[in-house]
Amino acid sequence: MSLDRVTPPAIHDAIEFDYVLPPINQEQLANGLPIHWLNAGVQEVVEINWVFPAGIWHESKECVANATAGLLKNGTSKYTAHQINETIEFYGASLKVHAGNDFSTITIHSLNKHLPQLLPVILEIITDAVFPEQELTIYKQNTIQRLLVNLRQSEFVANQQIDAFLFGMNHPYGRYTRKENIEALTREDLLSFYKMHFALANMQIFMAGRVDSNTVKMVDEVFGKCEVTTSTIVPATFDMNPNTEKKHHIINDENGVQGAIRIARTFPNRHHPDFAPMVVLNTLFGGYFGSRLMSNIREDKGYTYGIYSSLSPMINGGAITIHTEAGRDVLEAAVKEIYHEMDLLCNELADDEELLLVKNYLLGNLLGDLDGPFSILQRWRMLILNDLDETHFNNNIRIYKSITVEELRELARKYLNKDHFYELVVI
Repeated sequence: MSLDRVTPPAIHDAIEFDYVLPPINQEQLANGLPIHWLNAGVQEVVEINWVFPAGIWHESKECVANATAGLLKNGTSKYTAHQINETIEFYGASLKVHAGNDFSTITIHSLNKHLPQLLPVILEIITDAVFPEQELTIYKQNTIQRLLVNLRQSEFVANQQIDAFLFGMNHPYGRYTRKENIEALTREDLLSFYKMHFALANMQIFMAGRVDSNTVKMVDEVFGKCEVTTSTIVPATFDMNPNTEKKHHIINDENGVQGAIRIARTFPNRHHPDFAPMVVLNTLFGGYFGSRLMSNIREDKGYTYGIYSSLSPMINGGAITIHTEAGRDVLEAAVKEIYHEMDLLCNELADDEELLLVKNYLLGNLLGDLDGPFSILQRWRMLILNDLDETHFNNNIRIYKSITVEELRELARKYLNKDHFYELVVI
């Protein structure tokens, strides 16, 4: 049978495809610790995440979560920071530790064959970090220096302040780093936070790549033999204390020629039924390069190189934020146009063709995410850590495909009322 080199193949919209989240195996190690793993990909590489409830939400003292994460791999009772880094590099692996709003995550990427040598090093870090005083001193010096440099930038100050306006400065999601908080950190603060929140009993393991039951066995040989003692973390609760004034103008640099704009409001987390519809509305509004905000304020008016709106879902709340930087002389005009685009979405129906483009963009990105083991793992990790499952994923797909322009307008009227937003301009 000869190939048809004349007739082009049919073109299908992303909205026409079926979307299936590949299943994940959920097991327990010999000592009961949970491990979630999936086998995908063709290369002999693996990503492993060790996740702990050790984010900013769990801090008893400001800045301690980031400091603990930043110094976790900087020395144990057996190995110095240099020896740990040298070992990771010798085996061609990468090791990162990140503290977020709710969780702290240790992530390693490695060839499968090197796991027997690397896993004991990770265990050592998790169970025997010592936070040397000298390393803490260097960390504080470097962090303060970066902070002082960043505080000269309008966008950095805007990012700090807008969260404080939304949640309150004493709320974990509203706190921002200050020099005196860094200076006040002690080694005892880090050790106390580490022992409480990085206890093995609080750990979940996520793994993906070219892995199978033998890879799980390698992990079990190291982490499954550890004694797991009960570590009870009392769920913290915090009251939001948003700023009473909604409009703020900060002069950070008298001679600044550019300013940062942040317009934001609180928004429910992933469990709320409006979250998935808002993903579609936010994409249309300012969530991708072809959005309303980008078309108007960048392409038509030329006020900025880029403007976006984004959803920030956390375990205990969230926000929707419009963010851009623009010339000092057009800041007021840019803010006016942002509110104009909100009003249009509240009062006029979007075009069906525009909505189809947004749907195809969202679902096309999802197709790419479902093609790689690490992105699939990231999606599963988000679901599991938020106490969700594949039903949530499937429901989101249904909403992305079926939402109408009428539903988007009702959603805009509910959440894009400009009177509900905090407005911050920093020059």
